[in-house]
Amino acid sequence: MQEQVFDKCHIINELLIGKQENEARQELIKLLDYHNTNELQYNPLVNHLIRETGLFPYLEPETSNWEERFIYNAFKVDVGEEKPLTLHREQSLLLKSLLEGRNIAVSAPTSFGKSFVIDAYIKIKKPNNVLIIVPTLALTDETRRRLYKKFAHDYKIITTSDVKLSDKNIFIFPQERAMNYINIVESFDIMIVDEFYKASSKFDKERSPSLIRAMIKLGSKSNQKYYLAPNITSIDSNPFTEDMEFIRLDFNTVFLEKHRLYNQIKNNEEKSEKLLEILSKNRGKSLIYAGTYSNIDSLTNLFLDTYEPVKNRLLEMFADWLSKNYDVNWSLTKLISREIGVHNGRLHRSLSQIQVKLFEEEIGIRNLISTSSIIEGVNTSAENVIIWRNRKGSAKLDDFTYKNIIGRGGRMFKHFIGKIYILEEPPIEGQTQLDIPFPDEILGDLNDTKYEGLLTKEQVAKLKIYNDEMGELIGVQAYDELKAESAFQSSNSELIKTIAIDLSTNAEEWNGLYYLNEFKPENWDRLLYKVIKLQPGNWDTAYKTFVEFIKIMAYNWSKSIPELLKELEDYDVGIDKFFLLERNVTYKFSALLNDLNTLQKRILKDKQYDISKFIKWCSHAFLPKVVFQLEEYGLPRMISKKLHESEIINFYDDELTIHSVVQKLNEIGKEMTIERTNNLDEFDKYILNYFFDGIKITNAQQGV
Repeated sequence: MQEQVFDKCHIINELLIGKQENEARQELIKLLDYHNTNELQYNPLVNHLIRETGLFPYLEPETSNWEERFIYNAFKVDVGEEKPLTLHREQSLLLKSLLEGRNIAVSAPTSFGKSFVIDAYIKIKKPNNVLIIVPTLALTDETRRRLYKKFAHDYKIITTSDVKLSDKNIFIFPQERAMNYINIVESFDIMIVDEFYKASSKFDKERSPSLIRAMIKLGSKSNQKYYLAPNITSIDSNPFTEDMEFIRLDFNTVFLEKHRLYNQIKNNEEKSEKLLEILSKNRGKSLIYAGTYSNIDSLTNLFLDTYEPVKNRLLEMFADWLSKNYDVNWSLTKLISREIGVHNGRLHRSLSQIQVKLFEEEIGIRNLISTSSIIEGVNTSAENVIIWRNRKGSAKLDDFTYKNIIGRGGRMFKHFIGKIYILEEPPIEGQTQLDIPFPDEILGDLNDTKYEGLLTKEQVAKLKIYNDEMGELIGVQAYDELKAESAFQSSNSELIKTIAIDLSTNAEEWNGLYYLNEFKPENWDRLLYKVIKLQPGNWDTAYKTFVEFIKIMAYNWSKSIPELLKELEDYDVGIDKFFLLERNVTYKFSALLNDLNTLQKRILKDKQYDISKFIKWCSHAFLPKVVFQLEEYGLPRMISKKLHESEIINFYDDELTIHSVVQKLNEIGKEMTIERTNNLDEFDKYILNYFFDGIKITNAQQGV
């Protein structure tokens, strides 16, 4: 065995001599896996090669020579945990650049460990205001959980709107929510944009304008910028990163072992058989990339037809909990009892978080079927990644996204080797040059003199015409004030103009708008139709269905989800569509209402309407505000309801904030909260344990 180790070390050393460091590192990781599998200690030669390839965290000090022990300790930094952690060579170089105050856009693999660099920067530099923009709310909470434990005793960790600031704050938001603080925070010490490639319309057509808007406006208030992405080869010249240094780091900490099985597969039946064979041979955790919702349905049917429920007390409790609180006939309930979960962008966030938690449990979910939400929403990984379908929605998977998905294979210190099973032909490997053109959609939100340097001559001309049109509709001064306040939630200037034109030319049709503030859903029809027609084709269902859904959803707090689904049967709204439409109400619809309200206050000012009350109802899914916010923290509404009914928290209290609730629950403590809450079942308690883990502060006195 030692002879095999020596032979392998010789090969690695030859690669290093030949300046093939990446190849040497890959071979070394395979050798470390061999040691792990056979429970071997690293000898001094292996430790020396670890140092030579820059993988310092993998060093074993006990079996190292003094040079390696010195490196192991020299690269230790405080990242806010109980003990300092050793960074690898490239992490350390990146941290050094940030501490020098440089603006950096970095491309590094999924397994690089970019979050440690952020944590070390905060701990060492101690900035006052840190802004972290993430692509999804799921990633918002994952980042909050990580930073809360480390920094909540020194910083206020802010993830929601309308929060009173502290002296030191860490803001974690998707781009749309970040804009709420544009006129509240004087300056940010650093703005961090995670997955900044989404500023390109090629990667996120719908939301790239809002990210660029945030990068422009919030970037102008930031002393330093740090943008992160995986698998970018180069960045095309653009005004958004021109003052930044682009660093490309091709430094992996795990090895991806690719099994190209698509050559052996002739049809879907054979593909299904191959998938089942892979799962039967591998007892480790598997991420299955399905690509589309319809493919998730196909895999669901395959698994339900193939597997019987297993004896697993934890998952049995979860399946029962889902049946009781959501839908007894839901396919997810049946999958969970077979150790299979589903991750997509539509589920209630707390459900996605619980499933990821169970996926990471030793005795939890074994296989997780997912759309691209798994690469956009969370930082989970698995021993096995299976590419079932080579598509992302209706489009073919591009090389960039493909690499991002397979990058979920393997994990430092847990799985040195990630096994990648490719069941459909992958895209042709290529270079990803990031192109970030300036989107015309956000022109109307910009000050033509302040941002003129970012625009082409044609865009400057378009902006002047647009400003003149809006000035005629609502008055030049009024429009300038709204732009200065960044008052509009939509990044689509044409939509803003459409609303303004409708209010100006059809003023009488908006009579009685304030009726929406009265909790009489039966009287809302006319106005709801009027609002949703401002943005046709945006609601993922027929107008009538969406209107009826809003009226039924108005009882979200007083009725259970099974009761609401019963009422929605007449409109063919099942549990999956319920999630989709509720999401549309809380985001798209409430954003449209907000912009409508902003404009009508100027255009219909004689009527003195204000529908802020109705907007709040919609944006919180007709739940008490803090109940809705707690779902982002991983606490489902039905458990919050039990806390309310047990008089632990009064969610009707208008003074209540997410931070005051977290503080109160920490003061009461987990055990006492569970003891004093009536009608908790065993899985409710499991969720509360997970929730409390996310509001716990390590090594410090509690404070929010």
